[in-house]
Amino acid sequence: MAQKAIREADGKRMIARLLKEYTNKKYTVDEKFVTVGPQTDLKRLPAIYKWLMKEKLVVKPDQLIKRRGKSKLLLLNVDWKEAEKWIKQHMNKPVTVGTVTGTLDHFIVEPFVPHNENDEYYLAILSQREGDQILFHRQGGINVGDIDAKAVRMSIPIGTYPSASDIEKKLLSNVPKERRELIAGFIEGMFKFYADLNYTYLEINPFVVSNNRVFPLDLAAKLDDTAEFISGKKWGGIKFPSPFGRTLSKEEAYIEDLDSKTGASLKLTVINPEGRVWTMVAGGGASVIYADTITDLGFMNEMANYGEYSGDPNEEFTYLYARTILDLMTRKKNPKGKFLLIGGGIANFTDVANTFKGIVRALKEYKEKLRENKVKIYVRRGGPNYKEGLRVMRELGEQLGVPIEVYGPETHMTKIVTMALKGGK
Repeated sequence: MAQKAIREADGKRMIARLLKEYTNKKYTVDEKFVTVGPQTDLKRLPAIYKWLMKEKLVVKPDQLIKRRGKSKLLLLNVDWKEAEKWIKQHMNKPVTVGTVTGTLDHFIVEPFVPHNENDEYYLAILSQREGDQILFHRQGGINVGDIDAKAVRMSIPIGTYPSASDIEKKLLSNVPKERRELIAGFIEGMFKFYADLNYTYLEINPFVVSNNRVFPLDLAAKLDDTAEFISGKKWGGIKFPSPFGRTLSKEEAYIEDLDSKTGASLKLTVINPEGRVWTMVAGGGASVIYADTITDLGFMNEMANYGEYSGDPNEEFTYLYARTILDLMTRKKNPKGKFLLIGGGIANFTDVANTFKGIVRALKEYKEKLRENKVKIYVRRGGPNYKEGLRVMRELGEQLGVPIEVYGPETHMTKIVTMALKGGK
């Protein structure tokens, strides 16, 4: 599972479009959310969204920033003229939140919902190994405090859905009786929404009860991006933003562009371009395991990249992906040498030998630089046609004059990490 955070506006638009579908139309959220980016013409927005001139508004950055209220990045109960002025003052300006500094370039504008603190509640739904968990707290908002210690919890086994009556009994004992049925039904619908759309994390803090309606005021959410083929249409063609304060490098942007052009998955994050340990891992789950193993062995500071190729990319895409990593890897020498771990689990349908063709092309192209950088390569793979793929890799090492050790499914997936970094066998 690859969890990726989404913008608040995208999550709220999904709720506005789909919550009624999961609640038999008993709960509705108005689709009044405007995204403002660097290229947005602010002067044109009131003509497109006429409610901007009629209602009091809320404005805040929409860039995966936590605790915006405490960072004074929240404008409340203003008219459009004030909102426009505030956005202009903050657009493309650097700001530090905690220890992270980034540039503000995306905002969400929505109606202001008058309420008092007693109307605010906390809700979160998150994925765990055994199933999902619902967290609820009678008080929400920016002063909610240590929610792990305060929240009431309800565990939901995999493949099951909680009923409103169970939710009311297990989570809402501290809620005024006249509101329990309304809130329980809302949580029931939100869980169905969460599960059906393949969310992995969904936090609404706060949601507000006013005039017998529920309003989600602040939202943070993550999706399982490997489920895009199932839920992508309902997501609405959203894009996953980078974490606040992080700008994609040229190479990361290039791989992201490649990824958008194939039905396979190509991901790359450069952690430390001068690191000695580089990976080229098949599969999102395997990439997590390899990264964890490198860290467990004490080489976190030497881990150069994180990413994956999966979904049976063709030879050309695999070649371009591998070439990008090799180019980054061989730019600066290290007297101790470097390691390239080409690993993965046992493939279900990917032809290992065919996938290796693209990697082989890239390795041949960079043979001189691989020698100059004293690169040692460790390969572990299993799956359809894996023996042929490993044979090609083994012979390639002899041709290139680059040490390549090759292992099949008889060797534990991450054993090559220990072999490379600790000299273990």
